[in-house]
Amino acid sequence: MAIRINRVYTRTGDDGRTALVGGERVPKSDLRISAYGEVDELNSVLGMVRAELERGEYSGNDAALRLDAVLAFLQQELFDVGAELATPPTAAYPGMIRVAEENVTRLEAFIDELQPDLAPLESFVLPGGGPAGAVLHLARTVCRRAERTVTALVASGGAEPWAARYLNRLSDLLFVQSRWIAAKSGRAETLWKKGLEPPAARRKSARRREEAE
Repeated sequence: MAIRINRVYTRTGDDGRTALVGGERVPKSDLRISAYGEVDELNSVLGMVRAELERGEYSGNDAALRLDAVLAFLQQELFDVGAELATPPTAAYPGMIRVAEENVTRLEAFIDELQPDLAPLESFVLPGGGPAGAVLHLARTVCRRAERTVTALVASGGAEPWAARYLNRLSDLLFVQSRWIAAKSGRAETLWKKGLEPPAARRKSARRREEAE
C-alpha cells in the first residue's frame, strides 16, 4: 500500500486528541497511544545504535555490519508492531499485519546465533561496553518500558498477547547484542559488584588501616 504524506503538521491534534487507525479519536494520554509511542521511541533508539555503528571503531567492521543488518530489519518490524498497536480491535481489517509466534521465534534465533560468542555471565552487566553497546542497553530499557505498557493494553483487551511477548524477547536480544558488539570490538564489560565502596571511602579505609598499624 502506497503512503503519501504531503504535510507534516495538520493542527488536528491541538486539542490533545489524536486519530487511531480506523478514524477513532482518543486523548493523547490514552494507553494505546503510550503503547505505540514507546515502540516508536524504541525504534528511534535503534536508529541511534545504527548511527554509532557507522563511525569510529565500528566503521567497516564485519561484526558491526552484521549487527546493523539485523537492526535495520528490526526497525521495519517495529513499525509493523506500532501499526498493529495503533489499530483498535474494532478497526481490524483483512490482511492486517500482526505479530505472531514466528516473529518471536525469529528473535530467539537471532539470540541463539550470538550466544556462542559470549562468555557465561558471572554477575549482572552494567550498561556500557563502548558507544554502540551503551546505546543498546538504553534500547533494552526502553523496550522493557514498552513491554510493560503493551502488557497493560493486552490486559485491557486492547491488544493481542503476541505483541507483548515480542517485546519481551526483543529486550533479551538487545541485551545479547550489547554484549556481543562489546566483545567483537574489544570492549570490556563492567560487572555489578554488590556492596562496592565508593572510591573516596576506599581511600579513607586504607588510611585508617595505615594509621592503625
